[in-house]
This record gives sequence, C-alpha cells and structure tokens, in this order.
Amino acid sequence: MYSYFVYIIKCSDDSFYTGITNDLEKRFTEHQLGFQKDSYTFKRRPLFLEFHQEFNDVLQAINFEKKIKGWTRAKKQALIEGDFDMLQILSECRNATHHKYKN
Repeated sequence: MYSYFVYIIKCSDDSFYTGITNDLEKRFTEHQLGFQKDSYTFKRRPLFLEFHQEFNDVLQAINFEKKIKGWTRAKKQALIEGDFDMLQILSECRNATHHKYKN
C-alpha cells in the first residue's frame, strides 16, 4: 500500500508552495536542489518543509492539496502552526448574505 503526502514548503521569498508526492524526502530534495528550472521553487531557494500530512488514499490527498491551494496565506499559516482554532475562524463565511448575518 502506498502513502501519499501533501506538503507545504516555505520559500526564501516567504511564499508557500503546496504539492503532493508519494516520496516526501525525494521530492523535497528535488525542490531543494532545483531539478526543474521552470518550477515555482527554483528561484526561491533555499526552501523549508513547513508541513506535511500523510494519506493512504491518493484521491483524499489530491482533494486536500486542491483545498489548501485555494486557501489564503493566513489559513495556510494556521495549518502549519497547528492553530486549529484560528483555522476554524478563518474558514467561517463572512459574506453579508450569510445566514448568520440576516435579520
């Protein structure tokens, strides 16, 4: 059975890169060594692995990666720090049309 990892890398320019792999150590080394010159992380080295989560189901991993890629920087930072209370707050809908704000 394979394991899949969703990971967040912090780049030297303070941006985040989110990816998925079945070999976390190898993939991070590839990012760090700059194997692909056209990749997002190539010109942003050195890199730091800030977060990873393991999955047994590749579809769950893919869905989680897509979800994180749509998050704000603040939500990613809360996940990295394990601040699940803040993550909950940042995930709440704040639209004026939300049922919480209707009379």
